[in-house]
Amino acid sequence: MLIRQEKPGDRKAVRALNEAAFDSPLEARLVDALRDLSSRTISLVAEDGGVVVGHIMFSPVTHADHPGLKVVGLAPMAVAPDRQRQGIGSVLIEDGLEKCRQEGYVAAVVLGHPTYYPRFGFRPSTYFGIDSAYEVPAAVFMALELVPGALADKKGRVDYHPAFDMLDAD
Repeated sequence: MLIRQEKPGDRKAVRALNEAAFDSPLEARLVDALRDLSSRTISLVAEDGGVVVGHIMFSPVTHADHPGLKVVGLAPMAVAPDRQRQGIGSVLIEDGLEKCRQEGYVAAVVLGHPTYYPRFGFRPSTYFGIDSAYEVPAAVFMALELVPGALADKKGRVDYHPAFDMLDAD
């Protein structure tokens, strides 16, 4: 299996993968919107035998009280239904977080399963005093310092890319 940067020719396969992995086309539309509206996304695919079997995207988020802080949001991540529980998602997350570090991001946030993401170092965002703009249970909004100490004294709200809110209106 190869983890690589998404290429323009992967767009159709990535869309189909996201549609297959989720119960609605929302995540596929989100990927398209983020790709179109933000030049700073990090988008990786897992390829096996020339077939895209996994995808992960990271996009910049803003911190209301610290606008210069380079934080990235992990969303969405998809693995082909017949390839789930084989470690593909884990490799995508690990490689993606490393790519985020290389791109100069100091922290990452995720809205996700509270028993899955802690294995990668994510903690409930309340540990750092970080709040989500969305009304979600505290346990599912998590943060990870990509640079140790990056979130020290950085309490406040983070906002995902506006593409996330645009999809709610559809």
